[in-house]
Amino acid sequence: MPTDRSADPPGAPTPVLPTQESVRAALATVIDPELRRPITELGMLDTVAIDGHAVSIRVLLTIAGCPLRDTIVRDAGRALSAVDGVDQVDVELGVMDQRQRDALKDLLKGEGGRRGIPFNTPESLTRVYAVASGKGGVGKSSVTVNLAVAMAARGLRVGIVDADVYGFSVPALMGITQQPTRVDELILPPVAHGVKVISIGMFVEGNQPISWRGPMLHRALEQFLTDVYFGDLDVLFLDLPPGTGDIAISVAQLLPSSELLVVTTPQSAAADVAERAGAMAAQTGQRVAGVIENMSWLELPDGGRLELFGAGGGATLAARLSTALDADIPLLGSIPLDVALREGGDIGRPLVLGSAPSKARTELTGIAAALARRPRGLDGLRLPVSVR
Repeated sequence: MPTDRSADPPGAPTPVLPTQESVRAALATVIDPELRRPITELGMLDTVAIDGHAVSIRVLLTIAGCPLRDTIVRDAGRALSAVDGVDQVDVELGVMDQRQRDALKDLLKGEGGRRGIPFNTPESLTRVYAVASGKGGVGKSSVTVNLAVAMAARGLRVGIVDADVYGFSVPALMGITQQPTRVDELILPPVAHGVKVISIGMFVEGNQPISWRGPMLHRALEQFLTDVYFGDLDVLFLDLPPGTGDIAISVAQLLPSSELLVVTTPQSAAADVAERAGAMAAQTGQRVAGVIENMSWLELPDGGRLELFGAGGGATLAARLSTALDADIPLLGSIPLDVALREGGDIGRPLVLGSAPSKARTELTGIAAALARRPRGLDGLRLPVSVR
């Protein structure tokens, strides 16, 4: 309720009253949790009314059932309460009409709702990493989510496409239970730990299996890349299914500039199979950014190491791919076994967010830091430079 100021002593300073400018400036700090842009920029702020020390606003949601409506109300109320002179805040919610939704889509994707894959445009500076493996069970998805979250923690804008349609697991590993929001044909991906995520697992009931042939898989991946609004990302990860099947081929076709991160275990048999996944780059024209060895060893209570799956598979794979592709393919890191890594995946909180000492977390954050330091490519980018 507004504070009663009638009893202020004579000569007391005149109370500060909120203004349209101060209120709108505060609301410009309120970020839509799905679009990750200010609500003032997205046309979501409908009206602002000021009556003395009381402020009432009306915010337009993209759809009536917006799953994060409470977050918007809370954030708007917190921002307004911090404005000098505001004693009372009222946040009313409305819903955009079709004209307003069309204007929003034009703002996000260009006039007329430009289709196509934004990561293929000449002006895109997004690095796209397709995380591949020769066989299942090497921890590829766990590596993907931990690298993505570690990069987001460094301030990068990061997205994940769970391209393992048959064996999707990214939503569970990220702790995501909500479905994406649809604004007509535009899909807004959920955000967890600062990372935007899309997965076929968000569109199926319970643990329902997916039984699709190649053309359906290709279409699903294409729709994720064209209809899902990720915004301007620094890095996009694709968690590929194991092997060299339909999805791997589709990724090469749909994202020809994507780079492969090949995950293996130290076991020589696993490295042999992973070599095929990496060597596929010679056929698709993709680049291999590096090799990641997972499950490298188990640290014993006395500080020693138990190499459960052998040793040297990652280094061997990097050397073989360097020869096969006539390029320097680095071993980016070797991640030890860690119970906390598995526990983090079970509860949807990736290991890299923890604070307890962990060699696996140190290795994962080191790999993420090395990949984050790589500049976004400028090849083919048209710069606004003219010669006079």
